[in-house]
Amino acid sequence: MDFKNKVVIITGASSGIGKACAEEFARRGANVVLAARQYVTLCEITADLEKRFDIKALAVQADVSKEDECESLIKQALSTFGKIDVLVNNAGLSMRALFNDADLSVLKNLMDVNFWGTVYCTKYALPEILKTKGSIIGVSSIAGYRGLPGRTGYSASKFAMNGFMESLRTELLKTGVHVMVACPGFTSSNIRVAALASDGHAHGETSMEEGKMMSAEAVAAIIVDGIAARKRTLVMTAQGKLTVWINKLLPALADMLVFKHFTKEKNALIK
Repeated sequence: MDFKNKVVIITGASSGIGKACAEEFARRGANVVLAARQYVTLCEITADLEKRFDIKALAVQADVSKEDECESLIKQALSTFGKIDVLVNNAGLSMRALFNDADLSVLKNLMDVNFWGTVYCTKYALPEILKTKGSIIGVSSIAGYRGLPGRTGYSASKFAMNGFMESLRTELLKTGVHVMVACPGFTSSNIRVAALASDGHAHGETSMEEGKMMSAEAVAAIIVDGIAARKRTLVMTAQGKLTVWINKLLPALADMLVFKHFTKEKNALIK
């Protein structure tokens, strides 16, 4: 795909992978619609992208857990640009709490944002993407292939996203629409800082070595390249690929290895 003058919607675009994707698409000539709850931040990003890359960018305040705001996002994109070529379902929320300690509202919140946000946006964008034979992307996680301790709600939401996207891909197999699931490994972003604790409040600090992780910019470049090549699935790191395969072939070993890995995080939840 040549992205020149394509229209790309990105949710969760105010920081991290979403913001990096916006810059990568803009660099390649796409017009972008950026959605997030932080409207002022989005406006600053869109102004910067328009100035640097000579493209058009639209900021839309939207909470993807709310169906009406997802519908409004799609309507605003169409009103401004008249078409939709790519939808990147990137908005996401994580958690860090053992299930036994967590309020059930934490898991519901994660499902509302990570799963239902993807469903809502895709539902309203799909008729337009069918017209352009464009792309629908779900930014998932290795946690969507392998359950992670302390992240029951996060893993559940990403497993649900993966299943939804796989079903959708099969339904659309003969339509020309491209459906891709992108699974970064651990990425340096604010997702762990914003991760919900057992009571639903943000942790406010990371539990991992951010400097040893992939950058959001590197992830964004892989995602955009994957869309251009109309890839089916992207599992981005060697650690991630190994985890997926061990989990398929030797699941009991995967249990032990994942347990051991998470005993080493800062203020570990399991010991």
